[in-house]
Amino acid sequence: MIPVDGDVTKTCTRCVMDTSVREIQFDSDGVCNFCTAAITRLKRDLFLGPEHDGKLAKLLSDIREAGKGKRYDCLIGVSGGVDSSYTAWLVRREFGLRPLAIHLDNGWNSELAVQNIERLLKALDIDLHTHVIDWEEFRDLQLSFLKSSIANSEIPTDHGITAILYKEAARNGIKYIINGGNLATEVVMPESWMHDAKDLRLLKSVHRRHGTKPLRTFPMMSYGRLAWYILVRRIRFVGILNYIRYDKDQAAEILERELGWRRYAAKHFESIYTRFFQGYLLPNKFGMDKRRPHYSSLIVSGQMTRDQALKLLSDDPYDSSVAQEDLLYVRKKFGLSESQFDEIMATPPCSAEDYPNTTRWLRLMAPIVGVIKDLATSRDRSPRR
Repeated sequence: MIPVDGDVTKTCTRCVMDTSVREIQFDSDGVCNFCTAAITRLKRDLFLGPEHDGKLAKLLSDIREAGKGKRYDCLIGVSGGVDSSYTAWLVRREFGLRPLAIHLDNGWNSELAVQNIERLLKALDIDLHTHVIDWEEFRDLQLSFLKSSIANSEIPTDHGITAILYKEAARNGIKYIINGGNLATEVVMPESWMHDAKDLRLLKSVHRRHGTKPLRTFPMMSYGRLAWYILVRRIRFVGILNYIRYDKDQAAEILERELGWRRYAAKHFESIYTRFFQGYLLPNKFGMDKRRPHYSSLIVSGQMTRDQALKLLSDDPYDSSVAQEDLLYVRKKFGLSESQFDEIMATPPCSAEDYPNTTRWLRLMAPIVGVIKDLATSRDRSPRR
């Protein structure tokens, strides 16, 4: 791979990743390291084709067996977005499982998301448990991440969701958490843009430096606790969409036609804060457009052409009038004056590595972590015999 000078703007000839990502490299044909790695991962971790025949059937059999005599045989997280909504439809309508739905209410749900969740679960006859986060605590934690200047200020939400899913699975004696994460739409993502949301040390260190309120009720989970859930309680976290040919547009059409579900302007826009985060904060402060890895994922999975992606990227991330409304709403909800918000935007970007975290430990323990991950996700990459 050929490194690129930081002052040169260049876009991959196969996907739409470009030099806004610091670690991008190109081969002699102008193809980047991200889509090359993504194609390898799709071949390795998508359980499709004759060599994987029977794996989905075995997984479903294991879920049903683990749920015998219990009210629920699996647990699903629902946000109202297409991935989690289609997962709910799939496990209930297509696979006949008995899921308990979990929703984390962090105070940022859009009205459409609330409506979509209600329509979805009513039509599918799925019980719902909603965990409402203490807003004052969460506001302080989320604001801490904004002030930290780490790009991924969604870590508090993602951490809380994971902690609640495992806690509720354990409380209800459920062995399988089925999630909507999938490689077809998410296989490309720069490491420098993200950080593992399960990193409790990072979460606490950011809050310790920038927060003002103690986190008494916020759902947290350490890696040690996660290992206990996996190794002792034997709870599995399964991305079931990786066992089928998942097409996002087709999934949305099914949800619209059968359940009255309605689309959002973009991926993850069911949350007002996520819409602001992806559409305003990342592009304007960090020079990151999350549409690029999303569209690149769709390109390598065959759901979008590069020309289609480039055309979409020529438009703004989201409607300017909505952007202004969201900006005012976010400032008001956080209790920030215009000058305070401008100061946050003007603070130079930082990396998660600028705060105490567990990255080095995870790298040192990589072989053991890999084994635990495979156990956690019930991944069996061996071909059928």
